[in-house]
Amino acid sequence: MEFRHLRCFLAVAEELHFARAAEKLHMEQSPLSRAIKELEEELCVQLFVRTSRCTRLTLAGKLFLEHVPRIFTVVEQARESVKAAANGFHGQLRIALSDGITPSRLPALLARCREEDPEIEIRLFDVPLAQQIKGLHDDLYDAGFSMAEDAGDGILVEPVWDDELMVAVPARHPVLSHKRIPLEEVLRYPLALGDPAFCEGHARQVDRFLRQQVQEPLIAQRVATFDLMMALVSAGLALGLAGAAHIASSREPNIVGRPLAGTPPMLTTYLLRRDGEPSQALARFIERLQSNGTSQGEALNDEK
Repeated sequence: MEFRHLRCFLAVAEELHFARAAEKLHMEQSPLSRAIKELEEELCVQLFVRTSRCTRLTLAGKLFLEHVPRIFTVVEQARESVKAAANGFHGQLRIALSDGITPSRLPALLARCREEDPEIEIRLFDVPLAQQIKGLHDDLYDAGFSMAEDAGDGILVEPVWDDELMVAVPARHPVLSHKRIPLEEVLRYPLALGDPAFCEGHARQVDRFLRQQVQEPLIAQRVATFDLMMALVSAGLALGLAGAAHIASSREPNIVGRPLAGTPPMLTTYLLRRDGEPSQALARFIERLQSNGTSQGEALNDEK
């Protein structure tokens, strides 16, 4: 089995059309079909059912598809690890990011890691939550950040920081008459909220908060990214509910971040890692993460 066989399989599995897959790979359809046939003969299974109307994966093909992307990821990580060693790094931490985690905490943490552990290269991977959890099990990532509090068996989940849930408001909107906006006022207007398919943990925490209210929210749109949420808010099409850091970091004009009235609801970010003894590099990373969270929390309390 060669890498060309795997590339051909992956292209056909993604396109489910041999002609489109051949075009994607910049090759003729005949050698593509031959490569798939060679792969099927080596595996002694049929990977695709091909008719004049459609191409679909067999059960064996679907199972094979679960493994092939991981093979390419492992090879790419090995390549990057070798490059890192050539550039003077003596180790690597692979950190996955999911759920649109609060961006403000990471730069200071990564800068401190680079200062105190310059020989450890940190690589970041922005992936869906399900891919992060699978990657942790498969040893593709050393740890990850998410806003989901449950990752299933074999994964340790530890809260690492909180971020206040605030309202993103278009400039000159009527609710800006409130310095702290009552939630019942917010719920009078259409909302842009995170899509659970793309930011599962964040959406779950916000939805849990909203379910505590008597009044049903009017959801204008579920969005895959916070950039899109802020674009809708800036255009005056909706109010947004997001962490204070996401609102503060928005590049969209005409957006005002306002706290909610009463006890401020908090969004929690979690560190995920495999259950077991962490490597020395990961243990030092976790120690810095915990001390950074403590120092930033103390700073916020001092400001208040």
